Amino acid sequence: MTSEIKESIKRAAHWIRMARHAVVFSGAGISTPSGIPDFRGKKEGLWQRYDPMKVASLSAFIHTPEIFYDWFRPLFLTSWTALPNAAHAGLAKLEETGYIQSIITQNIDGLHQKAGSQRVFELHGSALSFSCPGCGTSQPASSVYQQFISGVLIPECDQCHRVLKPEVVLFEESLPALVWQEAEEEVQKADLVLVIGSSIEVYPACTLPQQAIRHGSWVIINNLTPTPLDRNAAIVVQMDAAQFVPRLVEMILSTHND
Repeated sequence: MTSEIKESIKRAAHWIRMARHAVVFSGAGISTPSGIPDFRGKKEGLWQRYDPMKVASLSAFIHTPEIFYDWFRPLFLTSWTALPNAAHAGLAKLEETGYIQSIITQNIDGLHQKAGSQRVFELHGSALSFSCPGCGTSQPASSVYQQFISGVLIPECDQCHRVLKPEVVLFEESLPALVWQEAEEEVQKADLVLVIGSSIEVYPACTLPQQAIRHGSWVIINNLTPTPLDRNAAIVVQMDAAQFVPRLVEMILSTHND
């Protein structure tokens, strides 16, 4: 780690310690160290291998559920078995100690909650919850997991036997209105937004850090690659999230970081 990066992390830690209402905005880069695939990566991203409208749209779910679940089943199984990494754990510690107030995430893997974070706003829903489009019954992810490992390829509702839908935001669907409203309120209250592992390119989620900059919040960006907001950010650290967050947390919690 260069001295420049060390100094950037030290400054970020100081500002988070001083913040009145710090909010985290997380993307795929925080979960790739846990084995969760990135959707939009230029080399390994899922959308480099699949046409999202054919596999991950509402139309695909309705008209070709077998194709939809051929794509979604491995993603669910990976999310179900994945473990939080040091970045997720570090953010949970910062929430527990009062240094961050909430996490707004683009991720659908549930790893923030597995790590112990309490106030998590999932903009794109969750791969770990299911409901029936027919009768509205919710189905626990554990039940769907059991169906998959027993050889079922398309999970069905226990009540009416319709195909279950994962509670993720598919193409052709809008973001959940209540979650979006709550996320916007968090950003409006924030005097500091810490972006971790996001390219800040996916609309409309990307407008949240933009809003923070417009109303004068400090924005700190940790991402492996450049983002469109780097030039507007107070601090930019290009570093793996699972390496960056533990060092940040250590400095924040240190009594000698003044």
